[in-house]
Amino acid sequence: MENKKVWFVTGASKGLGLTLVKKLLAEGYRVAATSRNLSDLNKAVDNHSDQFLPLAVNIKNEDSVQEAIEKTVSTFGKIDVVVNNAGYGLLGGLEELTDEEARNNFDVNVFGSLNVIRKVLPYLREQQSGHILNISSVGGFTGGAPGGGIYCATKFAVNGFSEALYSEVKPFGIKVTIVMPGYFRTNFLSEGSLVVPKKQIDAYQNVRDTVNWHQNDMDNQQAGDPEKAAAAMIRITNEPEAPLNLFLGADAYDFAQQKIALVQNELEAWKSLTTSTGF
Repeated sequence: MENKKVWFVTGASKGLGLTLVKKLLAEGYRVAATSRNLSDLNKAVDNHSDQFLPLAVNIKNEDSVQEAIEKTVSTFGKIDVVVNNAGYGLLGGLEELTDEEARNNFDVNVFGSLNVIRKVLPYLREQQSGHILNISSVGGFTGGAPGGGIYCATKFAVNGFSEALYSEVKPFGIKVTIVMPGYFRTNFLSEGSLVVPKKQIDAYQNVRDTVNWHQNDMDNQQAGDPEKAAAAMIRITNEPEAPLNLFLGADAYDFAQQKIALVQNELEAWKSLTTSTGF
């Protein structure tokens, strides 16, 4: 038990976070798991052993995050792997979404993770080891879908700060991986995990089609197996050379290749204009 890593996982009461926590506990890891609601978390995980530490945390609140990390360290002696998984989907056109709706998505998906990173790094730097897994989305690499603008923007932000973090913490022996799943069969597309604008604009048929597809056609039809995604995340924390970018799912692989091809084609098509701007 002693050589098993200690994991700290946010957003653990449902979705990929819940699958990961259950798998970690089954494999003998010690796990601190957070959720806004403690009874939801306890009900979902149903583990009363001393290897499990359930924590009620508001990741938008720095003090709440700090308390959770201190409790984890005082309970388990250290933290080895941090999984910034808490977040939610938002689907709506940029014109439809209010300032408040957009900012709230950033507060949870971006600033919540930054709170965790800021508060956990002093411990990881001191022990000169650790691995931070920031759960993004293939949408944080590809963007592009009507209605996905703000959600994808939050994930682009996660990718952006994770790439900088990767370089910043490397000298301390700390690893960083951006996890970019495609569609996995969790409750991510269900009510409570996927938010739509309060005021919808009928003119945006393409946005309505996207929302409808996600909520009705795709929900419970996702090709990705969350158990296998969890296994992949556990595996990379045991690899000597962990990747910075980990795409999960055949769909994510295909979406990423399409985006790379698009950028490469435009780069070449407009090369003479691009390179014509020097003195």
